[in-house]
Amino acid sequence: MTSTHSWPQQGWAILQVLLVVSFSQADEQVCRQMGDPENPQLSQDGNMVLGGIFSFYSSWKDRMDTYLHKPLLNFRGFQFAQAMLFAIEEINNSTDLLPGVSLGYKIYDECGSIARSVKVALALTTDNTVVAALSKTACTRPSQVQAIIGETSSSPCMAIATVLGPFYIPMISHFATCACLSDKTKYPSFLRTIPSDYYQSRALAHLVKYFGWTWVGAIRNNDDYGNNGMATFTETAQQLGICLEYSVSFFRTDPSDKIQEIIDIVKTSTSKVIVAFMSHMDMDVLIHVLSQHNLTEYQWVGSEGWIVDSQIAAMDIHHILDGAIGLSIPKAHISGLREFMLDVKPLNSSNNGLFTEFWEALFNCKFRQSASSANIQRECTGDEDLTGVQNSYTDMSLMPVFNNVYKGVYTVAHALHNILKYPFTHIKNIYFKTKEGEEVYFDENGDPAAKYEIINWQPRENGVVEFVTVGLYDASLAPEKQLHLQNKSLIWARNSKQVPVSVCSEKCPPGTRKVLQKGRPVCCYDCIRCAEGEISNITDSVTCVRCLPEYWSNERRDACIKKEAVYLSYEEIMGALLTAASVFGTCTTAGVAQIFFKHRKTPIVRANNSELSFLLLFSLILCFLCSLTFIGQPSDWSCMLRHVAFGITFVLCISCVLGKTILVLMAFRATRPDSNMKLFGHTQQRLCVLGFTLIQVVICIIWLTSSPPFPFKNFKEFKDKIILECALGSAVGYWAVLGYIGILAILCFIFAFLARKLPDNFNEAKFITFSMLIFCAVWITFIPAYVSSPGKFSVAVEIFAILASSFGLLFCIFIPKCYIILLKPEKNTKKNMMGKKTLEANL
Repeated sequence: MTSTHSWPQQGWAILQVLLVVSFSQADEQVCRQMGDPENPQLSQDGNMVLGGIFSFYSSWKDRMDTYLHKPLLNFRGFQFAQAMLFAIEEINNSTDLLPGVSLGYKIYDECGSIARSVKVALALTTDNTVVAALSKTACTRPSQVQAIIGETSSSPCMAIATVLGPFYIPMISHFATCACLSDKTKYPSFLRTIPSDYYQSRALAHLVKYFGWTWVGAIRNNDDYGNNGMATFTETAQQLGICLEYSVSFFRTDPSDKIQEIIDIVKTSTSKVIVAFMSHMDMDVLIHVLSQHNLTEYQWVGSEGWIVDSQIAAMDIHHILDGAIGLSIPKAHISGLREFMLDVKPLNSSNNGLFTEFWEALFNCKFRQSASSANIQRECTGDEDLTGVQNSYTDMSLMPVFNNVYKGVYTVAHALHNILKYPFTHIKNIYFKTKEGEEVYFDENGDPAAKYEIINWQPRENGVVEFVTVGLYDASLAPEKQLHLQNKSLIWARNSKQVPVSVCSEKCPPGTRKVLQKGRPVCCYDCIRCAEGEISNITDSVTCVRCLPEYWSNERRDACIKKEAVYLSYEEIMGALLTAASVFGTCTTAGVAQIFFKHRKTPIVRANNSELSFLLLFSLILCFLCSLTFIGQPSDWSCMLRHVAFGITFVLCISCVLGKTILVLMAFRATRPDSNMKLFGHTQQRLCVLGFTLIQVVICIIWLTSSPPFPFKNFKEFKDKIILECALGSAVGYWAVLGYIGILAILCFIFAFLARKLPDNFNEAKFITFSMLIFCAVWITFIPAYVSSPGKFSVAVEIFAILASSFGLLFCIFIPKCYIILLKPEKNTKKNMMGKKTLEANL
């Protein structure tokens, strides 16, 4: 918990207990303590004495007054003292724990002041009895206090633990939670029965993260409790991706302009969640100020210092804190403690003056002998009963804290018991169970196990706020199991059942990535859509991930979908048209072959070697059919077959045309019949065709064995499609095949061009020349078109070139002959075919 001011600034209190030697008028030297001796407010003798430091008075009535008025009574201090007395009475009545040993106590009031805390701590370490000053005799005797129970706040505990360190007097606090007190190098004799704020601060950060609040404000106590606790919270929050829009400090004695500055910051903020790491005393003041400004739209997250404080809930008449959520130490029950506390008359035996004031404040009355009894409204009788009285003293909502006091006393008792049996037992090694079955032990830092209940403020119809436990936090469990929220309906600010939203920027949906806003915290960002080919499939992604080469981003950019595989298929229109053209060319060629076979005895068929004509028709059929291997999804066999079949069939075709051209040229250049024909007869013609074709076969074999064509997925042409095509393997092999076909075509064109003007009524060389002209034109234009066409269109260009050149050969060479055979049979005579020369003789 918290405290008032930084204790080193109050060093004057320590000076008050310095001992000086004074001399009386007599010759005897007497040691006296400077100033008034400190007497305990509550005390009882015993074989062993425990010290207690609590705050019976919380603040001064008039801060400007120089201590002319007594401070206000603090009932909580009395409750803590009663819990200590109850534990001591149980131990003294026990036959198992410290048998035959009575425990006494000296309980001091520190009055909410760090300076006074140090002063009474020093009083507990020394005996104030006045003794004669003999030679080298101390002015005071060592005290019999075995340990000190208290203090409630962190800063006083730091001051006291620093002073008690050299004396090795254990100090056990029930409500000081600052993580700094775990430092055993500074506070070696300090222990506590409440968990360290190191765990509470982290738990609060995880709680904020659980509800998705990444943009929050923070208000803390301006003391060791608030500053250290908020520092740990801020560090953990940053690790969890939570940003603080503001973090302001507050203390109940701050001037009004400082408080107004905090109000202005809250009003102008955009965050809707406020984390308040504060004590109940400071929260009392803050709520009073907030109520004046009607700031009811904020969701509060509270520390254990105020989250289960019924007085704050009763003061919150404007429902500022409705729906607050926070951490509290677990609920506890101590049988008999409530009845013991409500029986306040035994306190009268310890300090009559304190008891009188306590009784008057408790029942709101005055005893007749009081100085101000003339103005009282009701007189105290001393027989008043707490039954039916409702005030902060009868409120048992702080039973978990009373239990901490109770466990602290029992810790000392068990340590003393063990020391009597085992002299070397250390108090930090204590382990025991209370009568309620609760385990009590400490770690190496003197801290207990960190367990918290998650509390939710839920207002009821009668206006009373109920502190409902909605979850647990256990730091001893695995990180993923530490925070557990129960399936209970929570109430939020303004009695809403919808979890409030407090973010600087809305979450970036899948398909986008976060880009930080310049000069702002990491929680403030813009959401940028992922680029094409990239996705993010989680919320608030900081990067977009590029899809694998075979995948592409969908329209929402939140998933990678398989790219469409593109190839020239039979189902699409272009593929179907090319297939139809190929089939049509095949059928046409087959039809021409049938016509030629039926009229194979006629002169026009026999002219220019009918055997080459039929072989040419066969090769044209193969040319038309090989175009079909280019259609469909590429595979290993289809890639190799399409180029090899194309190369060999076209060479076979051109070889036949070349043979026919050479035959015509030699026939008409002969000086006498059979002179040239013997040199280029049927055998030579067959060998010519076979030789030219074998060369292409050898080229194809070398190509296929060295680096054959293979199926290839082209990702570069289209970003959202995969082009399935056949890679050439060896480009040299491919262009060698085409180049060889080109060389034969050029030779054929040259020979046909030379024979174009030979005398004949039906000079076949003219048609061969024209067909070669078409063939060369097609394949010359093919090269740039093939190189520039993307994807399947390059395949279509190649098929078109094959079909166009094949149709060119078919129509130019054979259609004129079919025209005469079918439509002009009268011209299909030897006489008409011979013209002026006798070709038949040459044949």
